[in-house]
Amino acid sequence: MPELPDVTVYVECVAARIVGEPLLGVRLGNPFLLRTVEPPLAACDGKVVTAVRRLGKRIVIALDGGLFLVIHLMIAGRLHWKPPGATLQRKLGLAAFDFPPGTLVLTEAGSKRRAALHVAGGEAGLRALDRGGLEVLAADLASFRAALVRENHTLKRALTDPRLFSGIGNAYSDEILHRARLSPVALSQRLDAEQSERLYEACRDTLVDWTARLREEAGDGFPEHVTAFREGMAVHGRYRQPCPACGSPVQRIVHADNETNYCATCQTGGRLLADRALSRLLRSDWPRTLEELEELRTGNR
Repeated sequence: MPELPDVTVYVECVAARIVGEPLLGVRLGNPFLLRTVEPPLAACDGKVVTAVRRLGKRIVIALDGGLFLVIHLMIAGRLHWKPPGATLQRKLGLAAFDFPPGTLVLTEAGSKRRAALHVAGGEAGLRALDRGGLEVLAADLASFRAALVRENHTLKRALTDPRLFSGIGNAYSDEILHRARLSPVALSQRLDAEQSERLYEACRDTLVDWTARLREEAGDGFPEHVTAFREGMAVHGRYRQPCPACGSPVQRIVHADNETNYCATCQTGGRLLADRALSRLLRSDWPRTLEELEELRTGNR
């Protein structure tokens, strides 16, 4: 799922192309994309784009007259900038937003249709779509700490909860926790002051650094290679590859469709976190350290 750095760069690139331009119309390739009835989508036709901004992981296109088009890409939704009147792909194309200089196309890979388009009327309508999470890059340490300890969750869950923190998902939470040298299963209300500050700084540094990288990658073009798995990430998507800080193999916890990646040496004092599927299979034989895991893999136990 595109997260704060990816969505920020999308917003900047879309804004550079459509602010000040009239929306000629929206072509829906899949009617289930549209999740609202009032205001009607047709009410947006002819309205001029006044701004493009981010709302959590959503992209908001503000139109004159107090209307907003709100796009949530979910996991597999992606945006593309095409020539005017571009044809929608039969299987992947969900919507085409037509403007005089070009067409913004929304696609979604796979068979599941999770991406969503809302039409909101006024700031009140837009606020109804806001999950309320803290914008870390605009927050001080005290505000961050208050959001962190509001509920006693694991750090992984807390960072990815949109009611607590805005724009952070599975990929960048892994990178943040690695940079902070904190376990993904540590409980938020048990962090001391130094650990909380370390996590705060890691959040800000990670999001700023990756936004700058993606901005540089896009250049004057349009981001066409948005993915959760990036070259240069420390741990996310790098299971069994060496940690760039210490060289130990990156580990993972798998739960449903989500995977948490971490370095046992840097983040958990060398202790392996139980992967639910494997730990059920191995029971008492579940390895507790990297050394035991390596022995298990090589058959030396």
